[in-house]
Amino acid sequence: MISILYVIIGFVLLVVGGEYLVRSSVGLSFRLQLSKMVIGLTVVSFATSAPELLVSLQAALDGLSDMSLGNVIGSNIANIGLVLGITAIIGPLAIDRDFYKFNWPVMVLLSFGLYVILDNDGIISREEGGILLAALVLYLVLLIKRARKNSDAVVEEVDDALAKVSSFKIIIWLLIGAVALYFGSELLVKGAEAIAKAAGISDGVIAVTLIAVGTSVPELAASVIAALKQEKAISLGNLIGSNIFNIASVLGLTALVQPIKANEPALMDVNIIWMLGFALVLLPLAFIPKQMVIGRLKGVIIFGAYCIFVALVFIK
Repeated sequence: MISILYVIIGFVLLVVGGEYLVRSSVGLSFRLQLSKMVIGLTVVSFATSAPELLVSLQAALDGLSDMSLGNVIGSNIANIGLVLGITAIIGPLAIDRDFYKFNWPVMVLLSFGLYVILDNDGIISREEGGILLAALVLYLVLLIKRARKNSDAVVEEVDDALAKVSSFKIIIWLLIGAVALYFGSELLVKGAEAIAKAAGISDGVIAVTLIAVGTSVPELAASVIAALKQEKAISLGNLIGSNIFNIASVLGLTALVQPIKANEPALMDVNIIWMLGFALVLLPLAFIPKQMVIGRLKGVIIFGAYCIFVALVFIK
C-alpha cells in the first residue's frame, strides 16, 4: 500500500516539477536570447537527467552495475519510445533543421560510442568516463556557438508575460522544478521497485523498465506540458538533449566515481540494440511521409514499438 502511495506522490511531484521547469526555461530563453531548442537541450535536459544520474551513481556505488547501465539504456529507449511517442500523439511536433544537422548526429554518435566501449571489454572505465564527459563539454560549446550565430531566431508561441519575469523568479522556478523532479523521481522509483520486487521480477528487468520509466517521467511531464502549451521546440530538444546527457554526463560521471561493468548479456545482446534502433529511426521518421513533422500516426508507431520492447523484456 505504501509503495502505491509513493508512486502517486512521485507522479504528482514530477508533473509540478515539469511545469516549473518549462516556465523557467522559457523565461531563460528570453533573458539569454537563445532559441528554445537550445534551452531545452541545456537547462531542461540537465535538470531532467538529474534523476538518472542519482539513481545510476547510487546503483554503481552499491555494486549494481547492471542497474546503473540498464537505467540509462532503458531511459534513452523510454525517452523516444514512450515520451516522444506520447508527446507526438498529443500534438504533431515540428522539427527544425538543427535536429538533423547537429543534435540527432551527436545523439547517434554517442549511442554508437557507448556500444563500442561496452563491446570492447564490457566495462566503462574511468578513462572512458572522462572521454564521455569531454564529449559533452565539446557538444555544449558547439551548441552555444551555433545558437549565437543564429541569434536572430524568434521565440514563437511563448507567453509574452514571461519576458518581463525577474531573474530571481526564474531561479526560484528552476529550483522548485529541479527539487520537485528529484524527490518525485526518488519516490516513484522507490515505490515501483518495491512493487516489482514483491512481484518477483529481476533487477535487470526493473532497471530497463520500471526504473527507466520512473526516471524518464520528468522528461514525460516536461515534454507533455510543453506540447500542450505548443512549446514544440522545447519538447523535441528536451528529449534529444536528455539522451545526450544520459550517455555523456550520467554514465561519464558515474564511471569516473565507479567503473561500470555490463554483467547481464541481455544488456548488450538486446537492450542496447533497441536503444540504437530507436535513435536511428528518428531520421527517416522526420522525412517520411510528411517532411519535418512527427505527427500522431508516427507517434502511435513509436509508442507501439516501445510497448513491444517492454513486452519482450518481460517475456525473456
